[in-house]
Amino acid sequence: MLANRTVRPFAPLVGVVRAMRRGTLIAIGICLAASGSAVGQGQVPPSSENVDDMISKVLEQDQATPQPGVSSPKPSALPVVMGARIGEHEDRTRFVVELSDPINLRSFTLNNPNRVVIDMPAVAWHLSGPPRPSGFGAVKSYRYGLFRPGNSRFVIDLNQPVSVADALVIPPQDGYGYRVVIDLFPTTQAKFDQTAGWPADLKARESAAERVASLPPAPPTVLPHAVAKKVIVLDPGHGGIDSGTNGVNGLQEKDLVLDEAMRVARALQRRGDYTVHLTRDSDVYIPLGERVSIGRSWHADLFISLHADSNPDAGVSGASVYTLSEKGSDKEAARLAREENQSDVIAGVDLAGENSQVAPILIDLAQRDTINRSSRFAQTVVTELSSATDILSRQPHRSAAFVVLKAPDVPAVLIELGYLSNTEDAGQMNTSRWRDGVAEAIASAVDRHFAPQAAVDPPGGPNGASE
Repeated sequence: MLANRTVRPFAPLVGVVRAMRRGTLIAIGICLAASGSAVGQGQVPPSSENVDDMISKVLEQDQATPQPGVSSPKPSALPVVMGARIGEHEDRTRFVVELSDPINLRSFTLNNPNRVVIDMPAVAWHLSGPPRPSGFGAVKSYRYGLFRPGNSRFVIDLNQPVSVADALVIPPQDGYGYRVVIDLFPTTQAKFDQTAGWPADLKARESAAERVASLPPAPPTVLPHAVAKKVIVLDPGHGGIDSGTNGVNGLQEKDLVLDEAMRVARALQRRGDYTVHLTRDSDVYIPLGERVSIGRSWHADLFISLHADSNPDAGVSGASVYTLSEKGSDKEAARLAREENQSDVIAGVDLAGENSQVAPILIDLAQRDTINRSSRFAQTVVTELSSATDILSRQPHRSAAFVVLKAPDVPAVLIELGYLSNTEDAGQMNTSRWRDGVAEAIASAVDRHFAPQAAVDPPGGPNGASE
């Protein structure tokens, strides 16, 4: 399980204070940060240590050993983000965050695309529909949520490059809590690029997290005289700072797919034939590459990613199932893959120096058998889902270059449960009866896939869909 680390200062606030330069902490009073561990958020390869411990050990190998004799206090209640607002002015854009308690914040910028990131410890979000920017000024949009366990953030998408001024912190007064005021001033792209990038300590931690996720899978433990259970990894899409699609009825994709994944997990566990793991079991963001690594590290026999779609045409409805393909089955499939593969950008992941996640995935011969098995399962899922929900009328089994499906040795499908942009789909997806029925259908598809007679390619070739 991923450990949730809460970080908050324990010294009192002393007046209005200044922020340090980009990449350093915004000091609120005379603050000393202390950390503690709490309940986990998501599942990762089995180990006697949690992921934070593993990452810390990787960092210790690269850097100096932490000072001995420093103990951590017991975790306390999370600070609360009570409000956020954007003010658009002729010479600047002002971003204000209201908090219940003083916490350590830092702001930095990322390019490709241009973003401002406001990083903070884990917080409780009590924002009731914060006002959004016009979209015509410097700020295109912003999002907020949990980025990694113990780490929340705002990500501000920009229409134009800006320079981030030192923040001001205003102590509680006139009924407000602590307010952090950050001004964004227009600048040139060249100057923006010069200062864009992750602070060194955060970059080191992200690199360590990627190395932990990509560790070679440990050999599975096989008990004597025991029949090995099939391992199913369920991947609820999005999460944390990335909410995914917002339904016409207010239902958020990240909440829907997490709940549905847990129902599928329970349905599979009741059968007694499967070992089930989730890439996340709470509202936390998991980068796309790490989702793939989690599936491989568990030696998954099947990887099932759950999502919900949207379409400008509100009349489009029904579930569909995707498998991996370099070029995709049609333009709509390619469009969906591009949007889903932007998840890391939405969450504020630094993609500098990495191969583009949205570039076509080159499928080598090592993946061919995996793709065949994925396609067989996809056809079975379509058949089973048709008894529990409406199916996309045109070509419900599709293919596209989804990043989360690219493990060369794990059969994988991405199930779009329906269209949150469609009133009827969104309405039924918001009911327990529908969710339970779909969960049982997916579990039945898993049963059929591993039945002895399920070893034949589906009609129409390994992809089961025209390309």
